Amino acid sequence: MATGSPGSKNRQYLDVSTKLTYGNLLARGHLRYSHQSRQPRALADEVIEEKDHNAIVKGRCCFHRSTTTEAVVWSENMDTLLTDQAGLDAFRTFLKSEFSEENVEFWLACEDFKKTESAEKIASKAKMIYSEFIEADAPKEINIDFSTRDLISKNIAEPTLKCFDEAQKLIYSLMAKDSFPRFLKSEIYKKLVNSKQVANHKKWLPFL
Repeated sequence: MATGSPGSKNRQYLDVSTKLTYGNLLARGHLRYSHQSRQPRALADEVIEEKDHNAIVKGRCCFHRSTTTEAVVWSENMDTLLTDQAGLDAFRTFLKSEFSEENVEFWLACEDFKKTESAEKIASKAKMIYSEFIEADAPKEINIDFSTRDLISKNIAEPTLKCFDEAQKLIYSLMAKDSFPRFLKSEIYKKLVNSKQVANHKKWLPFL
């Protein structure tokens, strides 16, 4: 009686072994048949797909919440507004409409000044800030009390990174208590929030 070649027997053994292996895995719940391909598929693949799906859904939810959350944070904290470029630009536009943009410009100049490391640059930047915002009849003179202005004038010859701190605090307080609340009620702020909402919708619904 004719028998198959040794290679065919090995293939048969391999097929049987493979089927037994798949059978054991199926029985233990490690594999599951796909309805489309009818091929075994590891449950790990499904877990990964489920995690990816959840990540996408979660990402959308977080993105949709971000606009509202961002607007709420801005309304509660001016620091967040000042560190967001779009928010800062809108706030500067609003202050310009009220002829008080020198306040935020001075605050930003102080923030930049405090990051200066070179002694030479500290001196040059301090003089520039002083001549632009502090001294009498400066082109962008800020509204601070006489004692604070006088103290800066006395120390400007040998400035330190803290020489504008008191003036910066006064201007920040002025913006927070006066300009910022009006900004949140302005059309500029409303348009900014609406533009973010529209951009959000277009990202997820590009056909709109």
